[in-house]
Parts: sequence; C-alpha cells; structure tokens
Amino acid sequence: MKKRLAALCLALMAVTAPALAAPKPEIEAGFRRFLEAEIWPEARANGVSRATFDAAFRGVEPNLSLPDLQLPGQKPKVEEVNRQAEFQSPAAYFDEKKIAGVVAKGRALLQANGALLQRIERETGVPGPIVLAVWGRESGYGAAKIPYNAFEVLGTKAYLSRRKDMFRAELIAALKIVQEGHLKVSDMKSSWAGALGQPQFMPSKFRALAVDEDGDGRPDIWNSVPDTLASIAHYLQMSGWQRGRPWGYEARFPAGVSCTGEGPDRPRPIADFAKAGVARASGRGFPDAELKRPGHLLMPAGRLGPAFVATPNFYVIKEYNNSDLYALFIGHVADRIAGGGGFDARWPGASGLTRGDVSRLQERLQKQGYDVGGTDGLAGFKTRRSIGQAEEKLGLPATCWPTPALAKKLG
Repeated sequence: MKKRLAALCLALMAVTAPALAAPKPEIEAGFRRFLEAEIWPEARANGVSRATFDAAFRGVEPNLSLPDLQLPGQKPKVEEVNRQAEFQSPAAYFDEKKIAGVVAKGRALLQANGALLQRIERETGVPGPIVLAVWGRESGYGAAKIPYNAFEVLGTKAYLSRRKDMFRAELIAALKIVQEGHLKVSDMKSSWAGALGQPQFMPSKFRALAVDEDGDGRPDIWNSVPDTLASIAHYLQMSGWQRGRPWGYEARFPAGVSCTGEGPDRPRPIADFAKAGVARASGRGFPDAELKRPGHLLMPAGRLGPAFVATPNFYVIKEYNNSDLYALFIGHVADRIAGGGGFDARWPGASGLTRGDVSRLQERLQKQGYDVGGTDGLAGFKTRRSIGQAEEKLGLPATCWPTPALAKKLG
C-alpha cells in the first residue's frame, strides 16, 4: 500500500511540477556553440579580430547566478524578490545615513572640482551637482569595486536573458572597446548588468557618449575624473537636458489633486499646479520663469510618501537609469550638494508585497482594462495611477500604491 501511494505521489509530482531547466553542462555546451556560431560572425563583421575574440572568452562560462535569466526548459516568470535597489522600498533606498555620506563627499568634490564642473556646465548645460550626484550613486565617486568579468556577464545575458537582443549588441560593443585599444580584456570589469567604469556606462554608451575632457587623446571613464564627469554630463545633454531648468520640486498636494494624474505623458503648466493649491514644501513659490513651462505630477510612493512637481529634466535623468527612485535620488542629492535640505515628507516602509505579488496585482488590473505598463512586478507610474483609478472605482480613497488590502479586494 505504501509503495503504491509513493508511486502515485511521484506521478502527481511529474504532472504538476514545472519543467526543469537544462543541466549546467548542457547550458555550457550551448553557450560555446552560441558564441562560435552567432557572436563570432557578427563580431568579425564589426571589425573584431579572432585574437581579440578568443582572448575575451578564454575560460569564460555562463554565470547562472545573474538575475533575470531565462534558462532553457524553464517557464518565463517574474522573480518573487526584487534584487535591484532602484525598485525596492523607497524608505530603504532613501536611507538618510547613506544619503548624508554621498552629500558630504559631493560637497567636498564640488569645491575641489569647481572650475572643471563650471566648464562642463558651460559646454553641456548640466549643473555640476547633478553630475556629482550621478557619479556618487553609480560608483561612490570612483571608489566602488566593480568585480564582474564584463564578457562573462554580457555573454551570459546575450545567451540567456529576457533581453537577448539588447545584450547581444552590448557584447559586440564591448568587444569593439578592446579591439579599438581602450582597454585590455583583463581590465574589462563590469557590474552584474554589464556597465563599465566610474559612470557605469553600458558599452554602447561608452562608444557613443564618452568624452576626452582631459585632452590626452582618449576618453577614459576608468581613471580620469575630467573624462568621467564630462561623459556623465554629455550623456544627460544628449538625452535632452534643458539648460537652466531644475529637475523638480518637492510639493504639498491638496486632496483635490488626484494621484491618478501622475505621469510624464500628462504635462501641464506649473502655473496650473499653483492655481490648484499645490505649494512647494520649502514654502517658497514656484519661480516666475517656470510658471508657463510644463511640469508633471510625481508620486513615487503614491499618496503615502513625498510628492513632487517634476520638470522634463527629471525624465532626462531616467534615461540614465529608468527608475523613478533613481532619478529622484540624483535630483535630491544634487539639491543637497548645492546646499538644500532633506525631504519634507516621510517615506513609507515596505508595502508587504513581493515583486511577484505586484506582478499578479498588475495582471488582475490589466484584465479589468487598466493600462499598468506591463506585468513586471514594478510599480511604475502607470501601475500607480491604475491602482488609484481602481481604488476610486471601489469607493476607496485613492492612494496609488500597491497594498495587501487592495490585492485582496481585487483577488
């Protein structure tokens, strides 16, 4: 009897268990075939020599510990836990001790590099504190260790990630960086996402946007502070930075201004915000020069945290890293490097939902006809305002923030 029950359990497990990923030796063999049959011909067509290609991949194996991989035989799924800081709890991301350290170092560097940053601002329109904030966030002003083999990361992601085409292009760009003599293979270290150097440029961004500011004949984002700072500013300039405008303002929004109006696709003159009773948290009025210019409602934690009137420059910062929290961190730290203070409102703690929970909430909203911007488990502005619309439809106060209570109601 026990044997029959055991056999029945095994049979049920075989039916209900998800398909297992291919064994590691199979993945490694497929990786080598992929490199030889697909990447080498494309690299050769882009001027990469066989010697460079072989040196780049000597001893390289796929790194299966990297996030956002889609292994052969494995069903697509959203990870339950979000490993990228920019999409986790706002309260953790804006930890005051961490921010204070970045600000203090940034203020010292603003003094030490004042003339250089002023020159860069004249060239690009991007203020020095913004440039310093990006540098501080990306690599701790050049002090952070960047441990990964770039060819291991980019090769793995070109073969196994959900965005294979993007990483394939970045892999070819990385090979060209070595071929063109910018770095040796042994010096090609990257983040887990394949980003390089002190400003953490993806390889294609380095080739397109890196600047030789120190005049030595080559852009060097690994060892040259002038090149690093100018390259960051050039990146933002080419992304559309509007000279002379701030990134935005922390503000207090009356109850009559709904959080469902958030988003870069819903601009309005800043004067309209003022007429609706929106006031800067600092107590100062909006600058006269800004009143006729477009602004955007921004509530990264819905009604539960600080709120902002953002300018188009906020969304330029998002071109560097497509996260509201990242762009807000850069703007806030830049303001404080320039002498400003902390946030007026407090950030909420963790929502109590995992990334997988938010993805399932998005799926339910999407089925009801809401545009959530994708079911990736990340509460971007389309998800936030859709939540607010659903809350209003249910007769609830609109918070525009994912909560266990709303997930249960929509369940």
